[in-house]
Amino acid sequence: MNEIVVGYDASPDAAAALNWALDQARRDGRPVRLAYVFEWLTVAGWIGPGVTPGMWPDERARQQVEELVRKAAADAAATHPDLTVRGEVLDGPPALVLEECSSEAGLLVLGGRGHGGFAGLLAGSTAVSVTAHAHCPVVVVRRDTADRAGTGHVAVGVDGSEHSLLALGFAVEQAALRRVPLHVVRAWQPRREQWHLVGEQVRDAALAEQRAELDEPLRRWQESFPDVEVTVEIAAAAPAGLLIDASRNAQLMVVGTRGRGGLRGMLLGSVSQQLIQHAHCPVAVVRER
Repeated sequence: MNEIVVGYDASPDAAAALNWALDQARRDGRPVRLAYVFEWLTVAGWIGPGVTPGMWPDERARQQVEELVRKAAADAAATHPDLTVRGEVLDGPPALVLEECSSEAGLLVLGGRGHGGFAGLLAGSTAVSVTAHAHCPVVVVRRDTADRAGTGHVAVGVDGSEHSLLALGFAVEQAALRRVPLHVVRAWQPRREQWHLVGEQVRDAALAEQRAELDEPLRRWQESFPDVEVTVEIAAAAPAGLLIDASRNAQLMVVGTRGRGGLRGMLLGSVSQQLIQHAHCPVAVVRER
């Protein structure tokens, strides 16, 4: 079974990501690998533990990082003796290295903020690159959402696109694994110039059409997982706000990497950034392997 890879740099959010990954591994029996990406030099200068910008790293700095990762892996293994946990230090640009790690992983888990090699993870291009190009599902865990990771249902944003249907499959499997209900969310948006012109009858018909498009994929998954209770929410609303609001009572929000209609540009524009930064629970981003 492919392992769970955790992007780890000893930051509080990385610790939250590691805890999430360990809980997930306890559910599905996967081994866990901590990956510290050691980026020696950036435009801003050296990024590493205890080293200031402008200094060139030495072997001692590398040894400190290796000891940090070794201890984190050992502590995790001690508190989870039924799991296989290991750690390693890798060199290179974080986004590219993590994307490469994802090619052999079953799941990649990242913290929402970091230091060291993951500084500014969600402030720049790294998170967009990793979530858009990873070869496996990516879960982003912010430390302020860590307490939601064990309570509530699984929620998924579905707009009928191929990638959102992959997200639906992942979400159903997670709901079954966690033995919790699944909440399917779909945003319908008329064109901007029509927003205030859509009458109630037309709006209701459009929402019914949106619901009908979900019937077949939901039926297929419910045949495979008949014990998963499914609820559906369809609303004429902006997708980012709808998904963020839907995350309030969820333990995991799942989305695809690309979408159409209400979820178009999920990982290219503001919707994904708002969701990853403002969702009330960890967020899983799913793409085709």
